[in-house]
Amino acid sequence: MFSPSILEGENWEMLCSSHMGTQGNYERSKRMTAVAFTPGAEARRVVRQLLAESAETGHRQVLAQQLCDALCDDAAIDIINRVTISDANQYHRKRGGRTVFKQYGYYQPRTRYLYITNRTAVRGQLLAHKAFLDTLLHEWMHHYDGVRLGLDSVHTSGFYSRLNALAAALGVRD
Repeated sequence: MFSPSILEGENWEMLCSSHMGTQGNYERSKRMTAVAFTPGAEARRVVRQLLAESAETGHRQVLAQQLCDALCDDAAIDIINRVTISDANQYHRKRGGRTVFKQYGYYQPRTRYLYITNRTAVRGQLLAHKAFLDTLLHEWMHHYDGVRLGLDSVHTSGFYSRLNALAAALGVRD
C-alpha cells in the first residue's frame, strides 16, 4: 500500500533545521513525514513477539519496555523513563448508552511516562495484538516527536505519516 519513508544523516538534520524557524509547531509537524532511523533487528524481533505471543498484561509489560528501549536506541534518543501496561479497562465515556470516547493510552512528555491499558473499555477483554502494538507505537511516536524533533507532539498528517513509516519499517504494515 505504501513504502516507508526513512531519512538519515545530514538530509534529516537539514529538514529538521529548516522547519525550526518562525513556523509554528503544527506546520512543522505536518511537514515532517519520515522517521530519521531504521529500526534494528531487536525492535523487529520484539514486534514479532508482540503480534504472536501471550496478550497477558505482565508479558506485554516486559515486551513493551523492550520495544521502547530498542526503538530509542535505534533512534539514538533518550529512553522513556517508565512504561506501564495496565490491566485496567480503557477509560471511556458514554452518551445515551453508547460509547463515544475511548482512551487506549497516553504519553506524558514532561516525565517521559507512557501508559497503555491492556483491556477493552466495556467488556474488559484483552486488547487484540495489533491494537496493542498500534497503540504502543502511537504513544512512542509522541516521545520521538518531543525528544528527537523538538515538537510539542500533536496529531497532524505528518504525525500519522511518521507513525505509518515506522510501522512499515517494522513490518507491521504492508
